[in-house]
Amino acid sequence: MIKKIEHIGIAVKDLQKSEEIFEKLLGKKAYKHEEVKSEGITTSFFKIADQKLELLNAISSDSPIEKFISKRNEGVHHIALHVDNIKKEIERLESLGFEFISTTPKKGADNKNIVFLHPKTTNGVLVELCEEI
Repeated sequence: MIKKIEHIGIAVKDLQKSEEIFEKLLGKKAYKHEEVKSEGITTSFFKIADQKLELLNAISSDSPIEKFISKRNEGVHHIALHVDNIKKEIERLESLGFEFISTTPKKGADNKNIVFLHPKTTNGVLVELCEEI
């Protein structure tokens, strides 16, 4: 079952410049930076109460973030939802007609297993399911 909004992912061209913008906006520095080589990205996390913003910056030309920015420019990339059991949630959502980009969870940033629902079944919004590892 979906527990909460885990974070909102924002695709950015320049991580340092974007961090400066969000530091000014939020009045605090990013609490975590992480490279996810399998996705070709570097991430930066900001925490607001128990919610998070994740800045996503491509470090390779074949990164999904690089592809996103080339098509749509910078901006909101995905909404991540926290689940306790990602495999059960995949089964539940598939039984309701939702489609996934991949149904095999993989290690993402911030110590999470992740999968993405296909935006064509979520009103054009890329939705990520996150489970604490």
